Order: sequence, then C-alpha cells, then structure tokens
Amino acid sequence: MIYSKTEIEEGQLLLIDKPLNWTSFDVVNKLRYALRKAYGFKKLKVGHAGTLDPLATGLLLIAVGRKTKTINDLMGMDKVYTGTFKIGATTPSYDLETEVDQQWSTEGISEEDIQKAADQFKGLIDQVPPIFSAIKQGGKKAYEMAREGEKPELKSRQVMIHDFKVDAKAFPEVDFEVKCSKGTYIRSLAHDFGAALNNGAHLTALRREAIGPYSIKDALSLEGCLEIFRKEE
Repeated sequence: MIYSKTEIEEGQLLLIDKPLNWTSFDVVNKLRYALRKAYGFKKLKVGHAGTLDPLATGLLLIAVGRKTKTINDLMGMDKVYTGTFKIGATTPSYDLETEVDQQWSTEGISEEDIQKAADQFKGLIDQVPPIFSAIKQGGKKAYEMAREGEKPELKSRQVMIHDFKVDAKAFPEVDFEVKCSKGTYIRSLAHDFGAALNNGAHLTALRREAIGPYSIKDALSLEGCLEIFRKEE
C-alpha cells in the first residue's frame, strides 16, 4: 500500500513483523528515518505500542503521525503469544539472554503434570517481573542493576491469563499459546511454570501473534515495509 504525505501526517498504524535480534526502538528508528527521507519530513512522530524483547519476533504496532495519540489505548489491548519453554534449567533473565545457572532432572514429569501446571496460571494471577526488565527502581532500570550484579526487588502485579495452552510432545521443550492482558511477562510465566512443576524452566522462543484485533497475518516484514517507502523517494 502506498501512502500520500497527507495520509502519513494524518496518522497511520503500521503492522510490522519484528525481526529477531532487533529492539522495538530499532524498528521505530529505522521506519522514522525511512519515512522522513521518503516524504521530506523534518520532524515526524513515530512510536510503538508495546515492546518486544530483541529475542522475540512477531507483531509490532507502529503508530505514525497523529496516530501516536492512540498508543496508550493500543497498549492496553490483550495480546496473544506463542513460543517454547525449556524445562529442566533456569537462567537469570528467564530466557536465552543469559547463561543457564541451575539445572534439574526432568524424569518423572508427566504430560498430566504439564497440563495441571498450565491450569494453575489461568485467570487473574500475581506475577513478579523479571529482574532483567526495564522497570525502574530508585530511578534505575532493573536490567541495568542486574547486569551490575545487583538484585532489584520488584513487586508483584496482577495480570490476567485468559487462555493458556501447552503441548509437551517435544518434552523437555513445551510449546505454548497464551492470551493475556497488558503487563504480562512471558519470561516470568516460563520461570513460574517451571516452579509449578517443582523444577525449572526458561523461555527459548517467543512470537507475538496478535494485539487486540490486529493479527500477525496482516503484518509486513520490516524490509517489505521499507521497500514501500523507498518507492516514494
């Protein structure tokens, strides 16, 4: 789809499939530069509606122009994720950003145990964010403190897990699909899922499939979106 300069100014919502190892801000900055170059803007507001970690892929909503005024509303929508937990080991970051720090035997864990553990997380739950997160404590981001060897004590928060499906056919890897509220940390869900099995777990893959009514099926690759704007130059 080709946009006119007026349409960009009035505001657009771009659905982007975020690439692996890109930060959400990397995507915003890349698109802002491309839009300014293509349409000749000196300034242009561009923002995203919900951060994805660098190791995650999937739907990123990019608001452009006056559409940035809707970011808070977009961030409040429910989200759907798919991914994989690895049972039998934990990491400090609860994902692959850091090395394994503890390991357990996974013998004796049944498919029934996996399903019962998943059922514990449906509905309104208390969740403690990972210490490797951007939550600030004393004016400093928790992940900065964690990387310096400190252990920030983050308060639990209530989040809603509307649906949580697991598939343990590739055990000790467990594939999942979860529909959840704003503020849910899937890395914490992985960590807590392991604890519910009297074991350990961490997140090894994550993809955001939907935000409210917006689906990854309707998203463009970042390169595909950039190619559209190059044609405007």
